[in-house]
Amino acid sequence: MDRLSLHAEERKVLGKKVKALRRNGQLPAHVFGKKVETESVTVDKKTFLKTFGEAGETGLIDLKIGAEKVRPVMVRGVQYDPISGEPIHIDFYQVNLTQKVKVPVPLVLKGEEPESVKLGETIVLQTMHELEVEALPTDLVENIEIDITPLQNIDDAITVGQLNFDRSKLTVDAQEDEIVVKLAPAITEEMQKQMAEEAAEAAAQTAAETAAEVGEAGAEAPVEGEAPKEGGEEKPAEQSQEEAPKE
Repeated sequence: MDRLSLHAEERKVLGKKVKALRRNGQLPAHVFGKKVETESVTVDKKTFLKTFGEAGETGLIDLKIGAEKVRPVMVRGVQYDPISGEPIHIDFYQVNLTQKVKVPVPLVLKGEEPESVKLGETIVLQTMHELEVEALPTDLVENIEIDITPLQNIDDAITVGQLNFDRSKLTVDAQEDEIVVKLAPAITEEMQKQMAEEAAEAAAQTAAETAAEVGEAGAEAPVEGEAPKEGGEEKPAEQSQEEAPKE
């Protein structure tokens, strides 16, 4: 991976006063590492975002502090404002170029999807999105690309052992037979079984509710020839005009 560079200035402003730096387009940061003195610096926000976009969390950056000092660093963490989403602080980790480091490397899919995916019959299921590797800082890669073109039939898969990268420089922390990406049915058998069970349960519930409603209706319906009841008491049948008592 190409070495990038980023200019920084020593920072003496600390605490709540750093808000003024952010208003002026500067980001506060710390530089730390093993057996190195932690240093407070500032970097230009726009320049940092551009550099971070190219380096990511695996790229090596020459952090030039002031006019003379250069520290080889990686971006170990960026803090963001929870409301605006803007970066507010950076942690740079100074590396020893002669010692290996462990970092997660993104796994990026490329290649042509099979026709079954376009027809909605299958999906490309990525079960692993990054791979932890150990390497010298100068040997780290931005990402590992995976060609999915060979995936043509259901259950076709690509494992860690089939990934294409320089194994003489990168050591991976994963089993060789661990699946990274596979071609799966759009609806799995497990999902179909679950959907069938849910449908059966819903049908049974509906049938039980219908039976209960029918039973209640039958209990409340008056027997032919009997007067309907109101309030739980029997209501006398109305007399006809002919039988009505005379005043």
